[in-house]
Amino acid sequence: MQALFSLPNLLTCARIALTPVIVLTLMATNCSRAFWLSLLAGFTDAADGYLARYTGQETRLGAYLDPIADKVLLTALYLCFGIAELAPWWLAWLVVGRDVMILSLAAGGLFWKGIRDFPPSVWGKVSTVFQIGAALAILAGCAFQVSTDLVRGLIYATAAATAWSGFHYLYRALRSLSSVSP
Repeated sequence: MQALFSLPNLLTCARIALTPVIVLTLMATNCSRAFWLSLLAGFTDAADGYLARYTGQETRLGAYLDPIADKVLLTALYLCFGIAELAPWWLAWLVVGRDVMILSLAAGGLFWKGIRDFPPSVWGKVSTVFQIGAALAILAGCAFQVSTDLVRGLIYATAAATAWSGFHYLYRALRSLSSVSP
């Protein structure tokens, strides 16, 4: 229980708690406020990892909570973007579908082969950076009239990074499953 109340884990929980506020703000078409709240959520993402390493407060709970917080926020944002027609629906489904696939692969590996370790890949991290950057650009485009060419370019770059990381996770999972004895 003590691990939950470490500052890094509290920051991660704050990101999870900010998600419904961001969603409600975005659905009320207050893109400016949603942008600043999302930027704050992004700050908690950078700060929790840095603080955990810097203060020696890395915990198993934090290792699980951080990617969950990222996925909760990004999934909510991209579904809202689709609903509000700020980004194409195919992008929302690509982002959400890749995460569902990863969770399914991890669950399948655990259930059928007892694989408990499914670490993030470098391509998964690159994809997350693109997803965050595109989300902020989409919100900035809505709030501050940022160039639609920039936003469109980031949407396509995010789609490419997300698809590539999804294929990479699938490849890693299949290779891992085939090398583990039953």
